[in-house]
Amino acid sequence: MNNLLQDHFHEEQGILVPDRRPQHRNEEFDEQAFDRMIQMQREHFWYRGRHKLLLNVFNKEVSRHLGASTELRVIDLGGGCGGWLEYLNTHCKKPILDLALGDSSIRALTLAEPVVGSFATRYQVDLMDVAWSERWDAVFLLDVLEHIPDHVEVLRQLRKSLRPGGLLFITTPALKFFWTYNDELASHQRRYSKQDYAILAQEADLKLLRTDYFMFFLSPALFLSRTFDKPKKSATPEEVTDHLVRTHRIPSPLINKILEKTFSLEAALVNRLKFPWGTSILAVYQR
Repeated sequence: MNNLLQDHFHEEQGILVPDRRPQHRNEEFDEQAFDRMIQMQREHFWYRGRHKLLLNVFNKEVSRHLGASTELRVIDLGGGCGGWLEYLNTHCKKPILDLALGDSSIRALTLAEPVVGSFATRYQVDLMDVAWSERWDAVFLLDVLEHIPDHVEVLRQLRKSLRPGGLLFITTPALKFFWTYNDELASHQRRYSKQDYAILAQEADLKLLRTDYFMFFLSPALFLSRTFDKPKKSATPEEVTDHLVRTHRIPSPLINKILEKTFSLEAALVNRLKFPWGTSILAVYQR
């Protein structure tokens, strides 16, 4: 670690903590969800499909904009327990010099130790007050932005952390049409369209390279399941929590495999086809 970073961080039990220590905002993302996240990120069809899709996009955009031989400095911010970095470290063929995980939750970073501790640096990070300047070649922000009220400031902070020409990869839920009770239970502030990301590019002084809807093939099933299978209005907080856990658990092995194969088809096509809609959207920005 260089002297600049040493000036901003100190180590606590293997986690690098900034001098201006952040507080995890539980109203934006409930820390209790991290207990289930490691298994979900490894096994659930949605995460497995998203991993494949992201890797295909990452490989293409890095080769196009950063060069095939560049030794990359990469961080996943709001990355929870490190499932995406675990997949990236195993499957990416690009030369990565520095791989890191950032999250505001010490609980998440502690749970991530057996997942990424052998190959990635773990940072406690406040997305509203990022300590780095021109540090990273690639930043991931995966299904995080929809939880944060001031999403423009987050993008401005991440722009500051990117090296000139660096890439920012974002995924979020897509399109107001697909808003359901699940967004409210998950503390989502909004869903995003391609136009939303174009506006954010102007507000955060970033260049928008591409936007892609995904979860196209599975969008009808997901929308219908969340429209007709929802908690009763009279449900207690405990019943609502139980419902959320039940509807987000890993499906049976056969169903999970079928859904993963369907999602994987989209992942294979993402650099060749533009889907007209989906329940999620990916955006790639450049500083």
